Amino acid sequence: MHIVIIGNGIAGITTARHLRKLDSDCRITVISSETDHFFSRTALMYIYMGHMKYEHTKPYEDWFWGKNRIELLRKHVQQIMPSEKKLRMADESEVYYDKLILATGSAPNRFGWPGQNLGGVQGLYSYQDLQTLEQSTPGLKRAVIVGGGLIGIELAEMLHSRHIPTTFLVRETSFWNGIMPPEESEMINQEILRNGIDLRLETELKEILSDENGHCRAVITNTGEEIPCQFVGLTAGVHPRKELTAGTEIETNRGILVDEYLQTNVEDIYAIGDCAELREPAPGRRAIEAVWYTGKHMGPVLAKTLLGTPTPYRQTTWFNSAKFLDIEWQTYGDVRNQPQDGEKHLFWGHADGTKSVRIIYDATSGTVKAFNLMGIRYRQEVCLKWIDTQTHIEEVLTNLGLANFDPEFYSQYEAAVIEQYNAQNGTSLTLKTRRNPKKVFQFLR
Repeated sequence: MHIVIIGNGIAGITTARHLRKLDSDCRITVISSETDHFFSRTALMYIYMGHMKYEHTKPYEDWFWGKNRIELLRKHVQQIMPSEKKLRMADESEVYYDKLILATGSAPNRFGWPGQNLGGVQGLYSYQDLQTLEQSTPGLKRAVIVGGGLIGIELAEMLHSRHIPTTFLVRETSFWNGIMPPEESEMINQEILRNGIDLRLETELKEILSDENGHCRAVITNTGEEIPCQFVGLTAGVHPRKELTAGTEIETNRGILVDEYLQTNVEDIYAIGDCAELREPAPGRRAIEAVWYTGKHMGPVLAKTLLGTPTPYRQTTWFNSAKFLDIEWQTYGDVRNQPQDGEKHLFWGHADGTKSVRIIYDATSGTVKAFNLMGIRYRQEVCLKWIDTQTHIEEVLTNLGLANFDPEFYSQYEAAVIEQYNAQNGTSLTLKTRRNPKKVFQFLR
């Protein structure tokens, strides 16, 4: 059996690895026109900032693929021909498959802004985007970033590391306030400003102006202001890459539609990762979850299905992580920007404005539902176990030291979080368990 995977990101490569773990005989081919080898896309920013080299972002040595008989094909797929189980490449060569996996990822949004195709205007998603950014950097006097999401703040940090003055256009009233609760959103606002980045809230891009050479020279905002710049980063979200389905019977909506087994409506064709849209997502969850962890979770499940053990993909308890300049963020469970009916929020914030802990719990039963952490790290396995086992908020608080994941000699704030809860509820809880690796291991067993 020949299994072909289009895309060498985390979703496609995780599937390939697990296919080989489970079956030593099947033929596996991974096709990508981006790079020869799988690399950590989230590490692109660190290459630009000088913290890493490209070779450091490859989780596996180059010999790994040959040793595990995973064929890597550096080509661009032009067309899928399902009736013939065939792919046509841009160079007119052809590849036949028995089963096909679409792991084509996302692409940056462009909303038809005048001038969006000028030189010096780009997104930041692919390795080629990083190379283009490197070419654009010399001589930059000012940059403008459009869009207040995770990629936008990463690009702002990258440019800031090269001492390039940067204006950040965010259409919302506060950074990422459609996702983050107000306190955390304001914390990010202040962190951006503290780093000398020109944050413009409630400001949108209207037009990008060209110089005589077809290169951007300024932007016009919705307020009518003209901001001179030689680079414009378009980071207003991403959309699933589904271009290859055009002209086929493969059904799409925003993404490529798949059932619980990650199969499309066409036999032997599957989709995973950022490009996949679940026909029936779990209650309260999105049909498209374009995050690294989702692709990693889908891969092992699909590998089992492809090898004859049909295994449904189930969306596990949500978690994600990122970094807002010098503030690390972790979230576990369903955290909304406003409290939902029937839930209570315990929020503690440090006086320095760079650290906070939010624990969400059921107002009636007291069971913990979610954690949102800024500048403080809690163990993923511990937090998820508390959520999945519906642990009471007071048991969580008295054992909060189990979750602490900050390095030794870092300050600990579990007692302060408990004090906040006691003040709100008239209780007198105390911390029973402090950070202790042996107790963590016992708890997780």
